[in-house]
Amino acid sequence: MDAQIKHYENKLSFEMDPSDLFDALNKGEKVVPLDARKTFGFEAEHIPNAINIPHREMNMESTKHLDKDTVYVTYCDGIGCNASTKGALNMSKLGFKVKELIGGIEWWKFDGYATEGTKASPIGEKIQCAC
Repeated sequence: MDAQIKHYENKLSFEMDPSDLFDALNKGEKVVPLDARKTFGFEAEHIPNAINIPHREMNMESTKHLDKDTVYVTYCDGIGCNASTKGALNMSKLGFKVKELIGGIEWWKFDGYATEGTKASPIGEKIQCAC
């Protein structure tokens, strides 16, 4: 039983679902969605407040402006893409706090949250700051 509990605790330490990310953003937690796809994918559609650093471009130079006290939630297209996993690994190696978004931007939209970009889905719940 202890091994099973540890497994699920570890899983939750490194993954986040769209609902948890949405709540964290609305509560003003130190969390930033990080789109690990190529720039053209980000420009077409991304999670509001996200930043874009393609996983192939993550290095000391491209991340030097980022706060190491923030949790970065990497994401990509969805379960058929592993850019978020590669991005999470790269960011971890660079010393950042990282979680991976389960299901990527597809599950974000499936759960009913709005996106931004040239092909955005503005229909859905929007992130709101209460400050």
